[in-house]
Amino acid sequence: MKIDIVVDVKTTLGEGPLWDVEQQRLYWIDSFDGRVFRATADGREIRAWDVPAKIGSIAIRKDGSGCVCSLATGFHLLDFKTGDVTLIHDPEPDKPANRINDGKVDKRGRFVSGSMDTMESGPNGALYRLDPDFSVTKLDDGIIVSNGPCWSPDGRTFYFADSWSGEIWAYDYDLDTGGVSNRRTFTKVDTSRGGAADGATVDAEGFVWSALVYDGKMVRYAPDGSVDRIIEMPVKKVTSAMFGGPNLDILYVTSMAKPPLPRFPGDGVMRGSLFAITGLGIKGLPEPRFGA
Repeated sequence: MKIDIVVDVKTTLGEGPLWDVEQQRLYWIDSFDGRVFRATADGREIRAWDVPAKIGSIAIRKDGSGCVCSLATGFHLLDFKTGDVTLIHDPEPDKPANRINDGKVDKRGRFVSGSMDTMESGPNGALYRLDPDFSVTKLDDGIIVSNGPCWSPDGRTFYFADSWSGEIWAYDYDLDTGGVSNRRTFTKVDTSRGGAADGATVDAEGFVWSALVYDGKMVRYAPDGSVDRIIEMPVKKVTSAMFGGPNLDILYVTSMAKPPLPRFPGDGVMRGSLFAITGLGIKGLPEPRFGA
């Protein structure tokens, strides 16, 4: 196994790595600076787009012309050609301290994304589903920091974390309706060293990979919730991960250069880098695009 820096752009809050199989390109974001990045598997041909607010995640649209963005001010569309950003829907206009955060696309092209309290102080967030017709449905609420949405390989188990709950949850997921039910504890997260469950992905074997932010670890959980493997990262503030590359066997990991709250320690010169872990002998799953 080897860990390399793919791109060193010092993202203030790097998040949301997304490998698009059709384009063979890697996307990721800077949540605080409001930017969307794209590069080749080895970090070349870097392109960036600005968005007008803090951003939590993206999903590539079905035709590849742009992406859906979870912004502080709701769900938006970003056009890759023009750079224009247009509002789809703001599900929380009455909660100015919230922003929409992490999100992923299910096997039917729906975008599931949750909101968070930007001060991380109270359960003011919720989990939403954006359908291809741009309708929005609330799936759950009472959440402080929405993170780590992802699905089992068959798409019927949905994993999700409220970072400061100390748990990753599993739901039954109805692929026909996009509904969730039977929320339960998938695993308890080791928060003894100040870490918390952040972004996550599921590999082809059905194991869940979770970034333990502030503790500098990538943790692989077996389908029964037990810890299968822990990888120590070269920075503490790792934020999210996704498999990509031509063979879907590179684990890309984002990190932040500056913590959002002052109580968290800083990292060294590698802070804010985009990392690639190779030699794992494990493959990921293609990320679906948004749309019918």
